[in-house]
Amino acid sequence: MDIMTTEFLTALLSIIVIDLVLAGDNALLIGLVAKNLPKKQQKKVILIGTFGAIFVRVLLTLIAVRLLEIDGLLLVGGVLLVYIAYKLLLNEEEMDVKPSEKSFWGAVGTILLADILMGVDNIIGVAGAAHGNFLLVVIGLFISIPIVVWGSTIVIKLIELFPLIIYIGAGILAWTASKMIMKDAYVAPFFQSHVSMFSFELLVVATVLFTGFITRHRLQKAKVATR
Repeated sequence: MDIMTTEFLTALLSIIVIDLVLAGDNALLIGLVAKNLPKKQQKKVILIGTFGAIFVRVLLTLIAVRLLEIDGLLLVGGVLLVYIAYKLLLNEEEMDVKPSEKSFWGAVGTILLADILMGVDNIIGVAGAAHGNFLLVVIGLFISIPIVVWGSTIVIKLIELFPLIIYIGAGILAWTASKMIMKDAYVAPFFQSHVSMFSFELLVVATVLFTGFITRHRLQKAKVATR
């Protein structure tokens, strides 16, 4: 995949959007951990925690990119990513990580561990969107993670003001998942024409968005009814 081609730029945009939509909890966690420390150490923890998280994320994503080259794993990863896209729309989970470390390196360790545990969906999404291109992974992560960490409040407020952003992110995830599934060695023979490929992509995206919208609406109604 050559740099500055439409395919490269589209994949890069997908990675950035995936990171922005899925990394909000990680940004909140870093802020939460930093609050437990003296003000003099807060900026250092944020910087070390952020760049440490970037390094860990890049390493794990590069490993995931290689793993997805094994026959059958693209199919598994794609199906999992479809579920992640659907789950994103429900928006019912709360961050259950409660950092209690008050030491400097304890806080950094908490951030790195939580980033690994909370970033599985992000890693799979980015690995799928990268199509095996390591440069895409590195550029996408280095652009998006600092934006999320230092602008997390803005990102969260934008999502609250414009819920459509969540649907756009979920749609991109579902679209990425459909491409992963179709590229798997066991599935590729069934998609020999552009029409069949486009139809499958449309079906996956539409199914995720429609199902997520209906389920989200029902959950909201149930909440109102129990109040």
